[in-house]
Amino acid sequence: MNITIIDMPTDEASIQRAGEILTLAFAENFTDAWNTLEESIEEVREILDDDYLCRAALVDGQIVGWIGGIPEYDGNVWELHPLAIHPEYQRQGVGRALVRDLETLVAERGAYTITLGSDDQTNMTTLANVDLYDNLWQKIEEIQNLKGHPCSFYQRLGYTIIGVIPDANGLGKPDIIMGKRIQK
Repeated sequence: MNITIIDMPTDEASIQRAGEILTLAFAENFTDAWNTLEESIEEVREILDDDYLCRAALVDGQIVGWIGGIPEYDGNVWELHPLAIHPEYQRQGVGRALVRDLETLVAERGAYTITLGSDDQTNMTTLANVDLYDNLWQKIEEIQNLKGHPCSFYQRLGYTIIGVIPDANGLGKPDIIMGKRIQK
């Protein structure tokens, strides 16, 4: 499969497609994320802000995934938010290509680190539904991915769990914070 990464087109059809992908990508395992197409399209428009990065992956000229980057800490750190791949194209290298592209672009802008939050709202890891205020770092060290949580994808790309926000999405539903240094 030949994947081409470009700046996200800003025409209405592309924004609609990116919104559809966001809704579909998060539908199965993320109960509180972009439940409607309208919410997803609003997110796409927000990430198209001039200060952010918004990149699209094309296969045969069609958008099949996209990624956003948000500068923080005077550009020293960027947040990867969001990453959405159409379900038919997941596990085929599209996400990896988009993440690597974002890493390259933000490194060129002088950033040192990329962070991301990867919510566990549906008990996909052993960090869900436990008291994270008791032995947090041991629980992080012993994390298990029970149902295909994205944290394993990011770990394969060199990201490390750098923290957890307990109950970020409700009692027992943490946000797993990951990061990667992209230049020394």
